[in-house]
Amino acid sequence: MSSTGETTTATAAATDSTQNRKQPFPQGFLDTISTGWAARPETAPPARDQAPYAAARRTKLSAQFPGKRLVVPAGELKQRSNDTDYPFRAHAAFSHLTGWGSDAEPGSVLVLDPTEGGHTATLYFRERADRTTPEFYGDATIGEFWIGPRPSAAGVSADLGLATAHIDDFEQHDDDLVVDEDAALTRAVSELRLVKDEYELAQLRLAIRVTADGFDDIVRELPAIIEHPRGERIVEGVFHRRARSEGNWEGYDTIAASGPHACYLHWTRNDGAVVPGDLILIDAGAEMDSLYTADITRTIPVSGTFSEIQRKVYETVREAADAAFAAARPGVTFRSVHETAMGVIARRTAEWGLLPVSADEALDADRGGQHRRYMVHGTSHHLGIDVHDCAQARREMYYDGILEPGMVFTIEPGLYFQIDDETVPAEYRGIGVRIEDDVLVTASGVENLSAALPRTADEVEAWVARLRS
Repeated sequence: MSSTGETTTATAAATDSTQNRKQPFPQGFLDTISTGWAARPETAPPARDQAPYAAARRTKLSAQFPGKRLVVPAGELKQRSNDTDYPFRAHAAFSHLTGWGSDAEPGSVLVLDPTEGGHTATLYFRERADRTTPEFYGDATIGEFWIGPRPSAAGVSADLGLATAHIDDFEQHDDDLVVDEDAALTRAVSELRLVKDEYELAQLRLAIRVTADGFDDIVRELPAIIEHPRGERIVEGVFHRRARSEGNWEGYDTIAASGPHACYLHWTRNDGAVVPGDLILIDAGAEMDSLYTADITRTIPVSGTFSEIQRKVYETVREAADAAFAAARPGVTFRSVHETAMGVIARRTAEWGLLPVSADEALDADRGGQHRRYMVHGTSHHLGIDVHDCAQARREMYYDGILEPGMVFTIEPGLYFQIDDETVPAEYRGIGVRIEDDVLVTASGVENLSAALPRTADEVEAWVARLRS
């Protein structure tokens, strides 16, 4: 505080801080930088596998908005610090409708212009600049000298099977329907993803396989994980290596929650030790270049063997998951899967004397819920190009929606007894268990897409013993 009593607050500088440290370009550099470059031949790539699927999705969307101009932006880079940005990830609707995944260009816009009988699609983006332009060497955000080759209009058009144009030619109209600005369009592009097509299912299977391999990596590395004072970080790093080497990134921040941390549902600090005798809950998913992601959770005894009370809690969670698997089939509501799992949770916690009421009373829709103290989250969410896919769908299409073949979602019950919860006996405190699988609705039930990973307590113990030996 100054002597006059005024306070000063740090704010963003009025000038561009990136200009404060730029070196001026001498004339010799400017005279020669545009010369001496080898010709870069342009060969049109074949259309990528998802191009026809993206075209079919655009056709479905077009039918819902006759005569309307639809604008679906990819989004912009987001600043991390000064002139560094977070890795770019395009808006899910944009990627779903264009087929452009991890290589999508920031600032791009998909436009569906109405025509008689439908729409014409144009992808507007900032294509690469000629090497004679100052952008080539002077713009650290988009200049090829800084970030490497960028796509041409012709190349993207052939790759995606879409007409392309320069972003400078894009004109937004006052009556455009823009995703995230218009509720009807936001809802429509979300509901369009409720049932997956063949390409999406193939990508999800791939993401799940890579994720399962990442879990194997973690179990193999348990000795090093235990040794490090922040072993949770080592778990995170081991999985990141697999996700980046075989995919694009993680689909969400990895949860590596050991001991009491497992009771915090979204523990992503990952700064704790991994101690023998505790359980470690790992919730992780690899995202492919297409942006489709897995979402799997396994709870593992760090020492390789469950204690009696840990096994009791673990097998109850598995019982709830198995009941949810049996309940999930075409024609039932999405919420009934959750209700089935919660029935098991209520009955078991009542049997253990943890509830102040009976299981039936706890399951009363209006006056119950006492068991939810130990499992506050839902049992399922849709999965796809977003880890919590289709999140803007109407309630009657999502939570109260009817299961159909081709839907993909998680089944992930849990039990969490926080370390300071005096409503449970001391031996329960600090135990957190979740088992999460990714399932596909089939004509007769569900297929567990992540079944390759061990699920029962016996299987998990055998898994640890095999990979650590």
